[in-house]
Amino acid sequence: MVSKFTALTDELYDYLCLNRSADDPLLDELRAETVHTFGEASRMQTAPEQGTLLRLLTALISTQVAVEVGVFTGHSAIQIARGLGDGGRLLCFDISEEFTDLARMYWDKAGLSDKVKLTLGPAVASLQALPTDLSIDFAFIDADKSNYVAYYEEIVPRLRPNGLLAVDNVLWSGNVIDANDQSEDTVAIRACNKHILADARVESVMLPVADGLTLVRKLA
Repeated sequence: MVSKFTALTDELYDYLCLNRSADDPLLDELRAETVHTFGEASRMQTAPEQGTLLRLLTALISTQVAVEVGVFTGHSAIQIARGLGDGGRLLCFDISEEFTDLARMYWDKAGLSDKVKLTLGPAVASLQALPTDLSIDFAFIDADKSNYVAYYEEIVPRLRPNGLLAVDNVLWSGNVIDANDQSEDTVAIRACNKHILADARVESVMLPVADGLTLVRKLA
């Protein structure tokens, strides 16, 4: 099969980012403050174009209930919350009070505090505590890689038919195809990718957005 993709140079990536709906100053401010406050850890922040995609997907399926596993400083949560329908809510799960203190501050600045509920603690247990009959429209997983499959298995049964799940970091800087990389996170990402591919309850596609994003649709 003829290969059909465009490799991104830094210049082409900049062009890509410029040719999307512009972020408001608040998101720019949050990204800058995250870098200033947390330095190297700011790499965990959702890429700008990925945030836009999350907002579009959330809005596209008229999301009323969204779930985010892994919040960091709240950039992706703002984008998802902005895509919610009237009366919609976003349930966020994280373990870090330090990171999410900044997230809370920016949710308040964005006027979204009434739409976002944050639960601190191990996310597997928090997800298990959700009602089994909860109908989730949209979910985003971007947390510790070792628990990806566990998060997936708590979310998919609660995902409504035609609901969407987005799983981040599925390319893991390209390390998923490096047979010499047997580190815990890389092995966990590979296992999650295989798990999704084998799941007859869903259909999925892996996209080369940021560090790789798999979109999963719950079948009817």
